[in-house]
This record gives sequence, C-alpha cells and structure tokens, in this order.
Amino acid sequence: MAEGWLDEHEAAAWRGLQLMHMQLDGALARQLSESSDLSLQDYGILVALTSQPCDRMRAYELARFIAWDKTRLSHHLKRMIARGLIAKEACPTDRRGFDIVVTADGRRAIEAAAPGHVEAVRRLFLDHVSLDELEVLASVSERVTAALGCAGDEES
Repeated sequence: MAEGWLDEHEAAAWRGLQLMHMQLDGALARQLSESSDLSLQDYGILVALTSQPCDRMRAYELARFIAWDKTRLSHHLKRMIARGLIAKEACPTDRRGFDIVVTADGRRAIEAAAPGHVEAVRRLFLDHVSLDELEVLASVSERVTAALGCAGDEES
C-alpha cells in the first residue's frame, strides 16, 4: 500500500460511512419534503434551537453546532425568517448581538414534521442496527465530533 492512502479496512469503512450518510440524507430530505414544508436543513436548525433553553441560540453558536460557515447560515436563516419559522431578536446579555429564536409557527412546523421524520429514521437506520452497534456508533460519533471541535465552548 502506498503511503498516504487508506488501507483496505479503512477505505471500506470510510466509503461506507460516506455513502450511508449521503443516501440517508437524501432519503430523509425526500421524506420531509413530501410530508412537510421543511427541508432537512430547516429541520436540523429547528432541532438545534428547540434543544436549547428558551428555544434560542446566538448565530455563531448555531453555526458551530451545525458546522456551517457564517455565510451559508446567514442565507438560510434569512429564508427561514421570511417563512416565519424563526426570528432574530436582540440578545438580552449582549447589546451588540442577536439571538435566533424559534417562532410559534416554527414550533408547530417541527412538531408536525417530527413523527414522520422519526419513523423514517427508525425505518431507514435504527431498524438495521443492534443496540451494541448503536452504543459503538454513539461513542465514535462523540469522539470524532469532540476532535472536530464542533461542540466546543470557545466563541468563533
């Protein structure tokens, strides 16, 4: 094997992960678009926001949480604001900053979309892995995410 290349086992695992991720994202995006007015990206942002106290986050925290650059996030947030799913509000602890906040319409949209999305996650992914495999996957995901710094506390 040439230096700088993945070995057979590494390549199979890496390619399998990439293919699974792309195919799952595609299938979940189709499910959401067929059953709701949310894109997979909308859903991810709403999940991130609704997992926080008071359904709000600073934009830089949201960008780090979902691993998007500021420009991509800004454009997407503008579209979601125009659709009434989220709002931009002054940050109560920093007069210079703004929080991204879930609106009542955004809350209704994610609550309506969640049952179908969860059913699709179960059918497309969870039904095909054992509890032991889920535990390994969760552990690996936590280590890789920590190494990437996506869940870090430092401000970008």
